[in-house]
Amino acid sequence: MKLIMAIVSKDDSGIVQSQLTKAGYPVTKLATTGGFLAAGNTTFIIGVSDEAVETVLKIIEKSSSRRTETLASTASFSSDVYPAEPIEINVGGATIFVLNVERFEKL
Repeated sequence: MKLIMAIVSKDDSGIVQSQLTKAGYPVTKLATTGGFLAAGNTTFIIGVSDEAVETVLKIIEKSSSRRTETLASTASFSSDVYPAEPIEINVGGATIFVLNVERFEKL
């Protein structure tokens, strides 16, 4: 048995949850916040058999899109004030951890 922890953008969380439950995989959904951009994320916790891992990963991959956003830079390197150069960053997609489960009980 495996435990999948998938961190996805809050923008993609609805479709990810919908597709996983539609395919018969129950999920636990946690509202989380990323450290770098302090943006809202959703962390899904999914317990599956070893054989189901690749199927779940494909569902998450198809349901969470990676995209580019432009943000205003707030870096200042001198005492003069100049408009900040905007920077492009990649957001979305998913960060996924697959962990071995030693024991599972449902009480």
